[in-house]
This record gives sequence, structure tokens and C-alpha cells, in this order.
Amino acid sequence: MTDHFGSKLEGNIDIPEGEQNFKGMSISLANVNAREWITKTREGVKPWTEFFNFNKFKVPKSVAPVPKRVVRNIEQFQSNYLFVFGGLIVFCILTSPLLLVAIAACLGACYIISLKNQERKVRVLGRELSLAQQYAAVGLCSFPLFSLAGAGSAVFWVIGASFFVIMLHASMYMTAEEAEMIELEMEEVQTL
Repeated sequence: MTDHFGSKLEGNIDIPEGEQNFKGMSISLANVNAREWITKTREGVKPWTEFFNFNKFKVPKSVAPVPKRVVRNIEQFQSNYLFVFGGLIVFCILTSPLLLVAIAACLGACYIISLKNQERKVRVLGRELSLAQQYAAVGLCSFPLFSLAGAGSAVFWVIGASFFVIMLHASMYMTAEEAEMIELEMEEVQTL
């Protein structure tokens, strides 16, 4: 390929290691551990049809198999449960308009700070403030706003609702071993 000056342009384009394609969305993560965790979590998501297979939901006959069932299901559906947790966070934020306004105000202030720092460094009382110090000031100033918006109760609601939903699913969803035993029992009954 040649440019408009007649020079020939050649070469390979190397994509930086931090750039990854995340289901059509390009993200840049500098931390290798964060990239690995996101990749592992994304690969660990079981199909949602399997997660919501209502044929595998059964109330245990006794309390004895519940701990084993919960541990196995949490191991198997860990990534799905993470998405359930994220969904409950989004639900809580969207159903609380004041909390939504508080988050928007905090993020807006951070965006304005980043724009101001691109133009020139911010000085207060003759002292230059770093970007981290400015973000910390926004964080401190936003505490009363988040307190008025009920962020504390929202956090505990999300934790409680997530625990309830995840434990309900994990305790009711039959493991593969239990499903095989039920199938064997059914076959024995049919042969008699």
C-alpha cells in the first residue's frame, strides 16, 4: 500500500497485550491477573438452559444431602452465580432513582476531573493536586450523597438477595450423581 506521497507502507500491526475482544466489546486491562480472571469467569459460564433446567430442580428428601449439593452446585455454576449477583446489583440501582442520581453525579464529577486534568493540572491554594487526590476528594464528598440515597441498605439488600437466590438454586438443583441415581431407581421400578 502506498500513501499519498508515493511512499510504500508495509508492516504488521501488533495488538497490545492489554487489548482483548470481550464479546464484541474491546477492553484494555493493564493487570494480567484481572484479564485472566475475566477470561476464566467468561469461560466458566454454563449454558443458561442448563442453569434453568427445571427438570433438575427437586426438593431433597432429607437435610443430609443439602451441603454436598450446595458445594457441588457452587463449584459448577460459580460464574453463573456471579452474573446473578451482577444482575441483582443492576436491578437494585435501576429501581432506586436517588441511588442512580448519586452514582451519576459521582461518575460525572470524575469525568469532569479527568477532562480538566487533560487541559492543565488543577491547583488548590497554590498546591497542585494529583489525579488520585482529586478522585479521593470526590469520593469523600460523595459519602453524604450516597448515605442519603440509601447505598448502605442497597448493599445489604443485594448481598441478602444474592445469598437467598444462590442458596435456593444450589440446594434445589440436583447434582449429576443424584440425577443418575433417580434414573436408576426409575428403571428398577419399570422393570418390576
